[in-house]
Amino acid sequence: MDTLTLNLEPGQDLHQSLHQLASDQQLSGFVLGVVGDLSEACFQCPGQPQPTRMQGVLEVITLNGTVSPQGVHLHLSLSDGACQVWGGHLEAGTTVHKGVQLLLGLDAATAQTAPISQERVELAVLPGCPFCHRARQLLERQGIPHTIISVESDSVFEACQKRSGLRVFPQIFVDGDYFGDYTALQQLHQSGQIESLR
Repeated sequence: MDTLTLNLEPGQDLHQSLHQLASDQQLSGFVLGVVGDLSEACFQCPGQPQPTRMQGVLEVITLNGTVSPQGVHLHLSLSDGACQVWGGHLEAGTTVHKGVQLLLGLDAATAQTAPISQERVELAVLPGCPFCHRARQLLERQGIPHTIISVESDSVFEACQKRSGLRVFPQIFVDGDYFGDYTALQQLHQSGQIESLR
């Protein structure tokens, strides 16, 4: 099974982003993991005539279900500021607060042709890793579009290890293939060729 990491930015709609990704790239699969928070949530509770809407800083607990070009069917659970847990069928209007990171498992039929990321460059980082921080700063200073893969779970770690064959970080991928570590990125910059990553 191949995986796809998706990082959503503040203000993006969780439901619409997944629907758009599956439609544009003809992806079918399911959600393996999620971490992040929301500023607004919209979900359909069982037996209720209208969706429930909540606002505030809402921590995502789980997101389960499937994505396909025909649509998404996802169930969300989240915690509010009082640590009360809510949940139901995910609806459009669910907005990312600081960020949401998702790991998707792709069906074999679509994994062969699916791009690994929305950007050419992916940077897999461990929280607190100084060389990961330097690599991220270098990409940001040079204005190179990139996707951050934050390695905060065993499943994400194993997915990165499978792609690179390595257990050290940062790991940089270009067009889905392993490129190298911070040293390789720095050497590319010093040679004046970092623009080739755009």
